[in-house]
Order: sequence, then structure tokens, then C-alpha cells
Amino acid sequence: MGNAAMHIARTGLDAQDMRMRVISNNLANVNTTGFKRDRASFETLAYQVVTAAGSASTSETRYATGLNLGTGVRVQGTARINTQGSLQTTGNSLDMALDGDGFFQVQMPGGQLGYTRAGNFSRSAEGLLVTSEGYQVMPGITIPEGATSITIGGDGTVSATVPGQTDAAQIGQIQIATFPNAAGLQAAGDNYLTENAASGPVNLGIAGQDGRGQIRQGMLEGSNVNVVEELVDMIETQRAYEVNSKMISATDEMLKYVNQNL
Repeated sequence: MGNAAMHIARTGLDAQDMRMRVISNNLANVNTTGFKRDRASFETLAYQVVTAAGSASTSETRYATGLNLGTGVRVQGTARINTQGSLQTTGNSLDMALDGDGFFQVQMPGGQLGYTRAGNFSRSAEGLLVTSEGYQVMPGITIPEGATSITIGGDGTVSATVPGQTDAAQIGQIQIATFPNAAGLQAAGDNYLTENAASGPVNLGIAGQDGRGQIRQGMLEGSNVNVVEELVDMIETQRAYEVNSKMISATDEMLKYVNQNL
């Protein structure tokens, strides 16, 4: 029985350690553009049924509650919290923030499509609109050589003014991706998410329509991490870890007493 108690406490240590890793990652990305915080979810492990509720206790009575012994806890998964971060003005004409739901679509190496909330884009040597890693924003938009100004409308319409012309010409339109279950997107690192079975198929459309957010030019979306909230969670996790550690120590003392006195 003592070994069982130690095992249960060990599962608590493992679960709290994983939760601390999630909190640590949230705090590490407090200044990451477009970052969405994660939350660890817990679930109980299987129960051992010693006495089933409703089973016969005598020839005429039945147990009202029964006896069930838990075997511990584990982290069920991490949920991405997709609340919007604050919008910060940068003044860079190629910086974009989504005010509402949706993601920018980019072409990643190997032909895979990635999705991101980080709109810190720039112009490549070939004139393409790309991310900081050089991944092309989809659908592809080519900025004319020598363009004096770039204007991006709330619906994603991109216009450019070139020398010798007084009126801006439309050069493309940025489409916004949405998913039936955006929380199910797979994190791929570098601020990118990828589509999978849990997220459902991508739906591309015009910004500001069908629930998609509008594009704000010259702005970036900050992280939605609340430092105070994360610190409170960190302290709570630390206390839970200490309690499980004390449980192992207490169980060890009980076993030592048995060995020495019985």
C-alpha cells in the first residue's frame, strides 16, 4: 500500500512538472509577436474498484457508496487560448495585425502551408511579400520595384504607388484563413501552426467577412500572456509539487516505521 501511495505522488510530481513547463513556455514568449498562451489540462488515471457501489453487503443490503481507489493523475493535454493580444503600432507599412479571428497563410519549406498571427512581413530581393524567415505570404504578392508607398486595406487589398504614377494600383489581396477548430492546430515552432485532422480543413476568405478579423496596417499583435496570471499559476504549481514531495516523504516514514517496529 505504501508503494501505491508513492506511485500516486510520483504521478503528481510528473504532472506538475509538465504544467510548470507549459507556464515557463508562456512566460518565455511574453514578448513574442502573435503568441497564444497554452493551458495544461489534467485527468485522473484509472481507478481500482475494491467494493462496487450497489454490490451486496449482506443478504439483505447493498453498499451505498463502494470503495474506489485512484491511481494518480496525468496531463491530458494542452489547450491553446486564442484570445487576442493587444495591438501595437509600429509604423512599418508591411507590418500587419489581425483584429479578430483568423490567420495569415504562408508557404513553408517542402510545400507545406503554415498559419500564423505574426504579421511582421517584409519585401524580399525578388519583391515578394515574405515573413522574417523568407517564407512567402500566400497568395503571393509582388511589390513593384521602387514603390513609394504601400497601402493595405482592412479587407486585405494591397495597393502600391510607383514613380511616375499619381494613383495607387492594386497589386493583390491577402486572404485570411479560419478553421472549424483553431485550437486543434499543430504548433510547428517559429510562430507557425499547421493544419491537421483536429483543426479541420482550412477556409480561406476576405478579411472582415464571415467572422474573419480585419487587417490593421502598421501594427503588430502582441502576446496574450498575462504575466501576473502566469506567476500565480507558477506559485500554485510549485505548492502542488511540494505537497506531492511531502507525500512521498511521509509514506517513506510510514514504511520505515513498519520495518523498524513490526
